[in-house]
Amino acid sequence: MILKVLYQSDGEPVSGVKISEAAEISRVAVWKHIKALKQAGVDIKALPTGYALQDAGNLLYPFCFPKHIQDKIFYFPELDSTMDQARRMARQGVRHASCVIAEVQTASRGRLNRPWDAARGGLWFTLILKPDLPPPLAWTVNFAASACMSEVLAGLFDLDVRVKWPNDLLLKGRKLSGMLSEMETRADMVDLLFLGIGLNVNNEPESDQYQAISLKTALGKPVSRKQVLARFLDLFESRITAIDPARIISQWKERTATIGTEVRVQTHDRVYEGKALDVDDTGALIVKGVDGITRKIIYGDCFHS
Repeated sequence: MILKVLYQSDGEPVSGVKISEAAEISRVAVWKHIKALKQAGVDIKALPTGYALQDAGNLLYPFCFPKHIQDKIFYFPELDSTMDQARRMARQGVRHASCVIAEVQTASRGRLNRPWDAARGGLWFTLILKPDLPPPLAWTVNFAASACMSEVLAGLFDLDVRVKWPNDLLLKGRKLSGMLSEMETRADMVDLLFLGIGLNVNNEPESDQYQAISLKTALGKPVSRKQVLARFLDLFESRITAIDPARIISQWKERTATIGTEVRVQTHDRVYEGKALDVDDTGALIVKGVDGITRKIIYGDCFHS
C-alpha cells in the first residue's frame, strides 16, 4: 500500500501523515516500511515535505501496469528461477499469458542449462502460456517473442536490435537478451508452455567472460523496465492470438542477424560450423558446413563467427 501511494503521486513528495492515513498504520510503522523498501532496492528519497519515489519506471509491481494486464503480473523481489515459480503457479490455474517477474534470480538458467547472470536492474520474467498448438508448432512462440522484443526495443529507443537463431537478441554484436522455453503436453496438444526471457536493461552484464550489453550501457542512461515489458506483453499477445507460422518466420527474418553469417552451432553431442543459409518453415537453421554439406539443424546453441 505504501509503495502504491508513492507511485500514484507521480514523483511528488507524500507526507508521513498522508501515508499513515492511507495505509491505516502508525507513523513509526510507515518509517519502518520505508526503510525496508529502501533496503530492498527501491529508490525513495526522504524530503522535508515527505517521501518521494525517484525511479517509478523501474518498478514492476502489478499496480504499475495498465489495468488490462495488472491481474496477469506477479512480482517477486527474489526467486530461485522465474521458470520454476511459473511452473508452480501454473498448477494454481492462473490466466493465459500471466507473467512471473523477479527482481533477482539466484538460480536462473539459459539454453543447454547454462547459468544466466540475473542481477538487479535487469528484466527477468517467465510467461505462462496456454496456446492451442500441437507440439511441432511450439517453436513459433519463441520466434514470435524474439521478433516482438526486437521491434519493441527498436521502436522505443531507435536501436538496431537483431535476432540470433533461435531466439537471442543482439545489440552491436553483443548479447542483449536470451530466451528459454519449456513445455508440457497433453495428448497431442501443448498443455502449458513456459517462456523465460532475460533482458539486460539497467544492469551491467559486461565482463571478460560474457560478450553482453545492456540498454543502459548502449544508451548511456537507465530506461523504464515497466515501459519495455508493457509494450512487449501487448504486442506479443496480439501476435500469438492466431498462430501463423509463415507470418512469424517472415517477421523474424526481417530482423535476423544470423542468416548469411558464418556460425558455429553446438548441439548436445556435436558442433557444426559453416554458413547460415536460411531458416525453413519449421524454424530449423539451414547451414552449409565447411565440408560442403548442407544440413538442417533443429536445435542448438548458435554462435556467430
